[in-house]
Amino acid sequence: MGRKLFCEISPTTYRISLFKNRVQRTLQDKYSNHTFAFEKRESKLPVLIYKHQSLIRRKLGNVDLHLQNNKAINLAISTPKISGILIKPGEVFSFWQLVGPCREKDGYKEGLMIGKEESISGVGGGMCQFTNLIHWIILHTPFEIIEHHHHDGLDLFPDFGRVIPFGTGTSIVYNYLDYRFKNTTNQTYQLITYTDEAYLYGRLYAENEQPYSYHIKVEDEHFSREQGIVYRKGNIYRSTIEKRTGNTLKKELIKSNYAKVVYDTAHLTILES
Repeated sequence: MGRKLFCEISPTTYRISLFKNRVQRTLQDKYSNHTFAFEKRESKLPVLIYKHQSLIRRKLGNVDLHLQNNKAINLAISTPKISGILIKPGEVFSFWQLVGPCREKDGYKEGLMIGKEESISGVGGGMCQFTNLIHWIILHTPFEIIEHHHHDGLDLFPDFGRVIPFGTGTSIVYNYLDYRFKNTTNQTYQLITYTDEAYLYGRLYAENEQPYSYHIKVEDEHFSREQGIVYRKGNIYRSTIEKRTGNTLKKELIKSNYAKVVYDTAHLTILES
Protein backbone atom coordinates (compact mmCIF):
# COMPACT_ATOMS: atom_id res chain seq x y z
CA MET A 1 0.00 0.00 0.00
CA GLY A 2 1.16 3.55 -0.76
CA ARG A 3 1.50 6.29 1.80
CA LYS A 4 -1.72 7.93 2.92
CA LEU A 5 -2.50 11.45 1.84
CA PHE A 6 -2.55 14.04 4.62
CA CYS A 7 -6.36 14.25 4.39
CA GLU A 8 -6.61 10.47 4.88
CA ILE A 9 -4.65 10.23 8.13
CA SER A 10 -7.53 11.11 10.46
CA PRO A 11 -10.84 13.02 10.62
CA THR A 12 -8.90 16.02 11.94
CA THR A 13 -6.47 16.12 9.01
CA TYR A 14 -9.44 15.70 6.64
CA ARG A 15 -11.13 18.77 8.15
CA ILE A 16 -7.89 20.74 7.91
CA SER A 17 -7.53 19.83 4.22
CA LEU A 18 -11.15 20.71 3.55
CA PHE A 19 -10.77 24.11 5.21
CA LYS A 20 -7.55 24.82 3.30
CA ASN A 21 -9.12 23.93 -0.06
CA ARG A 22 -12.20 26.06 0.57
CA VAL A 23 -10.20 29.09 1.66
CA GLN A 24 -7.90 28.70 -1.33
CA ARG A 25 -10.84 28.61 -3.76
CA THR A 26 -12.48 31.63 -2.11
CA LEU A 27 -9.29 33.65 -2.48
CA GLN A 28 -8.77 32.51 -6.07
CA ASP A 29 -12.27 33.66 -7.00
CA LYS A 30 -11.89 36.96 -5.18
CA TYR A 31 -8.83 37.88 -7.22
CA SER A 32 -9.75 36.20 -10.51
CA ASN A 33 -10.60 38.01 -13.73
CA HIS A 34 -13.90 36.15 -14.10
CA THR A 35 -17.20 37.98 -14.13
CA PHE A 36 -19.60 35.53 -12.48
CA ALA A 37 -23.27 35.25 -13.41
CA PHE A 38 -25.55 36.38 -10.57
CA GLU A 39 -28.44 38.27 -12.15
CA LYS A 40 -31.78 36.47 -12.37
CA ARG A 41 -34.95 37.10 -14.34
CA GLU A 42 -38.36 35.60 -13.63
CA SER A 43 -39.70 35.77 -17.19
CA LYS A 44 -38.12 33.42 -19.70
CA LEU A 45 -36.03 34.53 -22.65
CA PRO A 46 -37.89 33.92 -25.94
CA VAL A 47 -36.03 30.96 -27.53
CA LEU A 48 -35.81 27.47 -26.02
CA ILE A 49 -32.36 26.12 -26.90
CA TYR A 50 -32.37 22.72 -25.17
CA LYS A 51 -34.22 20.86 -22.44
CA HIS A 52 -33.60 17.73 -20.41
CA GLN A 53 -35.08 15.93 -17.44
CA SER A 54 -33.69 13.19 -15.22
CA LEU A 55 -35.44 10.71 -12.96
CA ILE A 56 -34.74 11.52 -9.32
CA ARG A 57 -35.35 8.06 -7.88
CA ARG A 58 -33.50 5.51 -10.02
CA LYS A 59 -32.59 1.92 -9.29
CA LEU A 60 -28.96 2.26 -8.21
CA GLY A 61 -27.72 -1.10 -7.00
CA ASN A 62 -28.51 -1.51 -3.31
CA VAL A 63 -28.77 2.20 -2.50
CA ASP A 64 -31.25 2.75 0.34
CA LEU A 65 -34.50 4.35 -0.84
CA HIS A 66 -34.48 6.92 1.96
CA LEU A 67 -31.28 8.41 0.52
CA GLN A 68 -33.05 8.89 -2.78
CA ASN A 69 -36.08 10.42 -1.05
CA ASN A 70 -33.74 12.80 0.74
CA LYS A 71 -32.04 13.58 -2.57
CA ALA A 72 -35.42 14.74 -3.87
CA ILE A 73 -35.66 17.14 -0.91
CA ASN A 74 -32.13 18.43 -1.50
CA LEU A 75 -32.80 19.06 -5.20
CA ALA A 76 -36.04 20.88 -4.38
CA ILE A 77 -34.05 23.22 -2.11
CA SER A 78 -31.20 23.85 -4.56
CA THR A 79 -32.97 24.21 -7.93
CA PRO A 80 -34.55 27.62 -7.15
CA LYS A 81 -31.06 28.97 -6.40
CA ILE A 82 -30.11 28.36 -10.04
CA SER A 83 -33.42 28.87 -11.81
CA GLY A 84 -33.75 32.09 -13.79
CA ILE A 85 -30.02 32.83 -13.84
CA LEU A 86 -28.89 34.93 -16.81
CA ILE A 87 -25.52 34.09 -18.33
CA LYS A 88 -24.49 37.16 -20.31
CA PRO A 89 -21.70 37.31 -22.91
CA GLY A 90 -18.35 36.83 -21.21
CA GLU A 91 -19.86 35.74 -17.89
CA VAL A 92 -18.94 32.56 -16.02
CA PHE A 93 -21.53 30.26 -14.46
CA SER A 94 -20.37 28.74 -11.17
CA PHE A 95 -22.60 26.11 -9.59
CA TRP A 96 -21.31 26.58 -6.05
CA GLN A 97 -21.33 30.37 -6.18
CA LEU A 98 -25.08 30.19 -6.81
CA VAL A 99 -26.09 27.20 -4.67
CA GLY A 100 -23.74 27.80 -1.74
CA PRO A 101 -23.00 25.25 1.00
CA CYS A 102 -25.51 22.44 1.60
CA ARG A 103 -26.08 22.62 5.36
CA GLU A 104 -28.41 20.74 7.66
CA LYS A 105 -29.64 24.01 9.19
CA ASP A 106 -30.87 25.05 5.72
CA GLY A 107 -33.00 21.92 5.37
CA TYR A 108 -30.62 19.66 3.48
CA LYS A 109 -30.78 15.93 4.30
CA GLU A 110 -28.44 12.96 4.16
CA GLY A 111 -28.48 11.96 0.51
CA LEU A 112 -26.54 9.84 -1.95
CA MET A 113 -22.91 10.77 -2.57
CA ILE A 114 -20.00 9.05 -4.29
CA GLY A 115 -16.95 7.90 -2.32
CA LYS A 116 -13.73 6.43 -3.65
CA GLU A 117 -15.22 3.21 -4.99
CA GLU A 118 -18.70 3.14 -3.50
CA SER A 119 -21.84 5.09 -2.85
CA ILE A 120 -21.94 6.86 0.51
CA SER A 121 -24.27 9.29 2.26
CA GLY A 122 -23.75 12.90 3.22
CA VAL A 123 -25.69 16.08 3.90
CA GLY A 124 -26.71 17.61 0.59
CA GLY A 125 -26.29 14.40 -1.41
CA GLY A 126 -27.74 14.64 -4.90
CA MET A 127 -25.96 17.74 -6.17
CA CYS A 128 -23.96 15.65 -8.66
CA GLN A 129 -27.22 14.76 -10.39
CA PHE A 130 -27.95 18.47 -10.61
CA THR A 131 -24.62 19.31 -12.26
CA ASN A 132 -24.93 16.20 -14.47
CA LEU A 133 -28.13 17.65 -15.90
CA ILE A 134 -26.62 21.11 -16.37
CA HIS A 135 -23.52 19.66 -18.04
CA TRP A 136 -25.60 17.63 -20.49
CA ILE A 137 -27.51 20.77 -21.47
CA ILE A 138 -24.33 22.83 -21.84
CA LEU A 139 -22.82 20.20 -24.15
CA HIS A 140 -25.52 21.32 -26.59
CA THR A 141 -24.17 24.89 -26.74
CA PRO A 142 -20.96 26.55 -27.94
CA PHE A 143 -20.03 27.54 -24.36
CA GLU A 144 -16.54 26.90 -23.04
CA ILE A 145 -16.57 24.47 -20.11
CA ILE A 146 -13.80 25.83 -17.89
CA GLU A 147 -14.12 23.48 -14.90
CA HIS A 148 -15.45 19.95 -14.96
CA HIS A 149 -14.48 17.02 -12.73
CA HIS A 150 -15.39 13.37 -13.36
CA HIS A 151 -16.00 10.36 -11.13
CA ASP A 152 -13.06 9.19 -13.19
CA GLY A 153 -12.19 5.56 -13.59
CA LEU A 154 -15.26 4.04 -11.90
CA ASP A 155 -18.50 2.53 -13.17
CA LEU A 156 -20.47 2.51 -9.93
CA PHE A 157 -23.99 1.42 -10.90
CA PRO A 158 -25.48 -0.96 -13.47
CA ASP A 159 -27.43 0.71 -16.26
CA PHE A 160 -31.10 1.12 -15.43
CA GLY A 161 -33.10 3.59 -17.46
CA ARG A 162 -29.94 5.38 -18.57
CA VAL A 163 -30.75 8.15 -21.04
CA ILE A 164 -27.41 9.90 -21.55
CA PRO A 165 -24.08 8.19 -22.28
CA PHE A 166 -21.98 6.84 -19.43
CA GLY A 167 -19.04 9.15 -18.80
CA THR A 168 -20.85 12.46 -19.24
CA GLY A 169 -21.34 12.91 -15.50
CA THR A 170 -19.75 15.33 -13.05
CA SER A 171 -18.09 15.27 -9.65
CA ILE A 172 -18.41 18.27 -7.31
CA VAL A 173 -17.45 19.11 -3.73
CA TYR A 174 -18.27 22.45 -2.11
CA ASN A 175 -16.62 24.75 -3.07
CA TYR A 176 -13.29 23.65 -4.47
CA LEU A 177 -14.53 21.09 -7.03
CA ASP A 178 -16.98 23.16 -9.05
CA TYR A 179 -18.81 22.98 -12.36
CA ARG A 180 -18.23 26.11 -14.45
CA PHE A 181 -18.73 27.30 -17.99
CA LYS A 182 -18.23 30.59 -19.82
CA ASN A 183 -20.63 32.21 -22.26
CA THR A 184 -18.38 32.77 -25.26
CA THR A 185 -21.23 33.94 -27.52
CA ASN A 186 -22.59 37.44 -28.16
CA GLN A 187 -26.03 36.78 -26.70
CA THR A 188 -27.52 36.20 -23.24
CA TYR A 189 -28.75 32.77 -22.13
CA GLN A 190 -30.97 31.76 -19.22
CA LEU A 191 -31.11 28.53 -17.25
CA ILE A 192 -34.38 27.37 -15.68
CA THR A 193 -34.31 24.45 -13.21
CA TYR A 194 -37.03 22.86 -11.08
CA THR A 195 -38.30 19.55 -9.73
CA ASP A 196 -41.56 17.71 -9.28
CA GLU A 197 -42.22 14.47 -7.41
CA ALA A 198 -40.48 12.35 -10.05
CA TYR A 199 -38.07 14.43 -12.14
CA LEU A 200 -35.36 17.07 -12.11
CA TYR A 201 -35.84 19.49 -15.03
CA GLY A 202 -33.53 21.83 -16.89
CA ARG A 203 -34.36 24.31 -19.66
CA LEU A 204 -31.91 26.59 -21.45
CA TYR A 205 -33.29 29.70 -23.15
CA ALA A 206 -31.65 32.45 -25.20
CA GLU A 207 -32.40 35.70 -26.97
CA ASN A 208 -31.99 34.12 -30.42
CA GLU A 209 -31.64 30.73 -32.07
CA GLN A 210 -28.23 29.08 -32.25
CA PRO A 211 -26.87 28.55 -35.78
CA TYR A 212 -25.64 25.09 -34.81
CA SER A 213 -27.01 22.00 -33.10
CA TYR A 214 -24.95 19.41 -31.25
CA HIS A 215 -25.17 15.64 -31.16
CA ILE A 216 -23.41 13.56 -28.48
CA LYS A 217 -22.86 9.85 -29.06
CA VAL A 218 -20.82 7.05 -27.49
CA GLU A 219 -18.96 4.73 -29.87
CA ASP A 220 -17.22 1.38 -29.38
CA GLU A 221 -18.66 0.94 -25.89
CA HIS A 222 -17.92 -2.46 -24.40
CA PHE A 223 -16.80 -4.30 -21.27
CA SER A 224 -13.46 -6.12 -21.12
CA ARG A 225 -11.71 -8.19 -18.49
CA GLU A 226 -8.06 -7.42 -17.79
CA GLN A 227 -6.15 -9.40 -15.15
CA GLY A 228 -9.44 -10.40 -13.55
CA ILE A 229 -10.89 -6.87 -13.41
CA VAL A 230 -13.79 -5.74 -15.61
CA TYR A 231 -13.57 -2.32 -17.26
CA ARG A 232 -16.10 -0.27 -19.19
CA LYS A 233 -14.61 1.35 -22.28
CA GLY A 234 -15.87 3.67 -24.96
CA ASN A 235 -15.38 7.02 -26.66
CA ILE A 236 -17.81 9.93 -26.47
CA TYR A 237 -17.97 12.26 -29.47
CA ARG A 238 -19.73 15.55 -30.05
CA SER A 239 -20.74 16.56 -33.58
CA THR A 240 -21.44 20.17 -34.51
CA ILE A 241 -24.16 20.44 -37.17
CA GLU A 242 -25.03 23.56 -39.16
CA LYS A 243 -28.79 23.98 -38.90
CA ARG A 244 -29.12 25.80 -42.23
CA THR A 245 -27.56 23.03 -44.33
CA GLY A 246 -27.66 19.99 -42.05
CA ASN A 247 -23.93 19.49 -42.64
CA THR A 248 -21.68 18.13 -39.90
CA LEU A 249 -18.94 20.71 -39.47
CA LYS A 250 -16.92 19.04 -36.75
CA LYS A 251 -16.73 15.80 -34.80
CA GLU A 252 -14.64 15.93 -31.64
CA LEU A 253 -13.70 13.40 -29.00
CA ILE A 254 -14.81 14.80 -25.64
CA LYS A 255 -14.18 11.81 -23.35
CA SER A 256 -12.55 8.38 -23.44
CA ASN A 257 -13.92 5.99 -20.83
CA TYR A 258 -11.75 3.44 -19.07
CA ALA A 259 -13.70 2.73 -15.90
CA LYS A 260 -13.41 -0.08 -13.39
CA VAL A 261 -16.77 -1.80 -12.88
CA VAL A 262 -17.47 -2.13 -9.15
CA TYR A 263 -20.90 -3.83 -9.27
CA ASP A 264 -21.88 -7.43 -10.04
CA THR A 265 -20.81 -8.16 -13.62
CA ALA A 266 -22.55 -11.55 -14.00
CA HIS A 267 -25.18 -10.15 -16.40
CA LEU A 268 -22.69 -8.30 -18.65
CA THR A 269 -21.26 -9.39 -21.99
CA ILE A 270 -17.53 -9.19 -21.37
CA LEU A 271 -14.68 -9.41 -23.85
CA GLU A 272 -11.79 -11.44 -22.52
CA SER A 273 -8.37 -9.89 -23.18
